[in-house]
Amino acid sequence: MNFDRNTVIGYLILAVLFFALFYSINQNQLADNKSKARERFIADSIANANRPKVDPTVLRADTLRADSLNRLASAGYFSTAVSGEPKVITLSNALMTVSFTTKGGQVAEVKLSGFDQHKDTAKVVMAKGLYNQLSYEIKTGSNSTVQTADLFFTPAAVTTAPDGSQTLRMSIGSTDSTQPANLTHVYTIHPDSYLIDFSIEVKGAERLLTQGLLSLQWQYEAFKQESDVSYEKQNTQVGFEEDGEFDYFTIGNRKELQFSTSVSWLGFRQRFFFAALAAKTGFKEGRVSWTLPSDSLGIVIRSASAFKLQLAPDGETRADLNLYYGPSDYQILKNTPYGFDRVVNLGQGVYSFVRPINKYIIVPIFDFMRQLSGASLGLAIALLTLFIRLVTSPLTYSSYLSGAKMKALRPEIAKLKEKYGDDQQTISMEQMKLFREAGVNPLGGCIPALLQIPIFFALFSFFNSEISLRGAAFLWSGDLSAYDAPIQFGFHIPLFGDHLSLFNLLATLTSLLISVYSMSMSPDQSNPLMKYMPYIFPFFMLFFFNNLPSALTWYYTVSNLITLAMQYVIQNYIIDHDKILAKIQENRKKPKTKSKWQAKLEELQEQQKKLKDRK
Repeated sequence: MNFDRNTVIGYLILAVLFFALFYSINQNQLADNKSKARERFIADSIANANRPKVDPTVLRADTLRADSLNRLASAGYFSTAVSGEPKVITLSNALMTVSFTTKGGQVAEVKLSGFDQHKDTAKVVMAKGLYNQLSYEIKTGSNSTVQTADLFFTPAAVTTAPDGSQTLRMSIGSTDSTQPANLTHVYTIHPDSYLIDFSIEVKGAERLLTQGLLSLQWQYEAFKQESDVSYEKQNTQVGFEEDGEFDYFTIGNRKELQFSTSVSWLGFRQRFFFAALAAKTGFKEGRVSWTLPSDSLGIVIRSASAFKLQLAPDGETRADLNLYYGPSDYQILKNTPYGFDRVVNLGQGVYSFVRPINKYIIVPIFDFMRQLSGASLGLAIALLTLFIRLVTSPLTYSSYLSGAKMKALRPEIAKLKEKYGDDQQTISMEQMKLFREAGVNPLGGCIPALLQIPIFFALFSFFNSEISLRGAAFLWSGDLSAYDAPIQFGFHIPLFGDHLSLFNLLATLTSLLISVYSMSMSPDQSNPLMKYMPYIFPFFMLFFFNNLPSALTWYYTVSNLITLAMQYVIQNYIIDHDKILAKIQENRKKPKTKSKWQAKLEELQEQQKKLKDRK
C-alpha cells in the first residue's frame, strides 16, 4: 500500500483524537468512583453518628453477668458457693507461714522462714499466684459439674492441739435438702515440719463423685530462687514413686509423663527447694506435663498434674493427702514417711554408685566438720578435704612409691630407647621384662588415682545439692553454692561465661603444678600425646569448672595444696630412693615366674614382632 504525506498526517490526527477520547473517559470514571466513595464515606459516617453508643462498662458487666449465670448453672446445688469475696487464713510454725484462701479451699502461699531470696532479705515464697491451685471436679446436679477451685468455702475457727498442731477446716454444703452433700477440706500443720496434712471429707459421695473416683488436678509453678536461673533449671527434676519404685526425670529431657500404676507421690525439686503432693493410699493413675518458661519471667518450671484417687462410692468417705513445700534438705526429707530424700542428688543415674559414699561417709563427716568450724562453711570444707586426703593417703603413698620406682628405672629405659631406636614394639617388650625383673608395676601410680575418682564424683553431687552452702559467704565468695565472680568481663565467652572464678583459677594453677611435678617423676615419654596429656586436664578444668559452685572449686584448691605438701613430704622424708634402687637390684636377682596374663602378653608381642620382621 502506498501512503502519501496527507494520508500519514490524517492517521496521526486520528490517533491523537482516539488517545484524547480514551483519556477523557478514564478521567471521568476515576472522578465518578471518587465521588461515589466519598458519598459512601459520608453515609457511613452519618450512620455511625446516629448509631446508639455502647458503654464499655455496660458491655463488660453484661459479659460478667453471662459468665456468672453460666457458673451458677454449673454449680447446681452448690449455687451459694459460686460467689463471694476470698478470705485468707494464715497458719504458721517455726519453719513456715502458710496462707489459705477460701476460694477453692486451698493453699494460697507458703513462705519459708529460714531462707531468704537470692541477694534479698525477703523470704523464699512457694505456691503463690493464680496459676498455683489444687482442685477436683464434683457433680452438682443432672449433667452439670464444677471445679472446687471455682467455689467459695466457709472456714471454721482454727483449732490448736496440745502438741501445737494447728488445724483449719473449710466447707461447702448442698442447698438441696433432698440431695444432701457436703465437702470439707482439712489442713493441719505440725510444729517444726514442712509437711502439711490435707484431707478431703466427702458426704454424699454417690451424688458428688462418679463411682467414688476423685479426679485431682494440681498446678504448680516453681519460682527462680537462685542467682543463675539456667543452672537452676539444669538442676531441677520431676521426681515420683510409682509402684513402690523411685524415679526421676530432668526437666529438659522430657515434657510429659504418664502413670498407669499406683503413684505414691509426685514432686518438683529445684536445686534447693522441693514441692510435692502425696497420697497415703496412693493414686490410682495419673499424668504430669510441664513447660519451661523464658528465663526472664523468673519461673523455673510450670507444671500441670492430674491424678485419680479411688474412694468409697457412696456415703461418707475421705481422702488423706500430704503437701510438702520446703527445702530439698536430705536430713529433713529422710524423716518424711514417703522417702522424699531420694530426690536429693547425692548420686543419680550413671553416678548412683556414689550415693552410698555420700549418705554414709560425706554427709555425716561434713555435718561433724560444720560443728567443729562454727559458722564458717569454707573452713568446714577445708577440714572435710583434709580428712579425705588423710584417709586416702595410703593410696597416695602407693602412687608416689610407684613413681619413685619408675624414676629409678629411668636410666635403663633410656638405654633401651637408645639401643632399639624407633622400634617401639621391641622397646615395649623389653620394658615389660625390665619391670617384671625389678618387681615394678607400671600401673601402680594409676590405680590409686583411679580409686579416688568415685570420691570426686560423690563430692561433685554433694556440693551441688547441699543446701547449707546456699548463701554462705567465704573469703571473696558471697555464696558457696554458686560460682565466685570477683572478675566480671562485661561480655560472654562461649563455654566460659562472663566472669572469672578465682577459686577455679587457683584450682587450675595448683593442678598444673601437680602435673609438672608428676611428669618430673615419670620416665621420659616418646609419645608426644602422652607427654602433654597431664597438662590437658588443667586446661579443660579452667573452662568447665568456671561456672560450678565455688564450694567445689574451693575443695579442689585445698585438695591440690594438700597433695603438693604430701608430695614434698613423701618424696623428701618418707621415700628413700637409695633403698628403692637397692630393692630393685635385689628383686632382679630373684627367679621370676610369669603370670598367665604376662605370658600371653609376651607371646602376643613376639608374634607381632615376627610378623613385622617378615614384612
